[in-house]
Amino acid sequence: MNARDLLPADAKYFRYSGSLTTPPCSEQVDWFVLQQPVMFSIDQIARVRGIMGTNARPTQARNGRYLLQAVDG
Repeated sequence: MNARDLLPADAKYFRYSGSLTTPPCSEQVDWFVLQQPVMFSIDQIARVRGIMGTNARPTQARNGRYLLQAVDG
């Protein structure tokens, strides 16, 4: 499977500095989040979880971190 095939045609994104969602929950991780949601079936999600596992912690507060929006260049 090529992960690029899962991206929408409009691949604009938000970027922010955060941390890992699994132990050791280290800081200094740059996250890129698509602005346009990608839809998956329950079966597809189950298959990805079978490979990747699940997140180990809930969403964290922004705590003053900047949320950056990509723009067309």
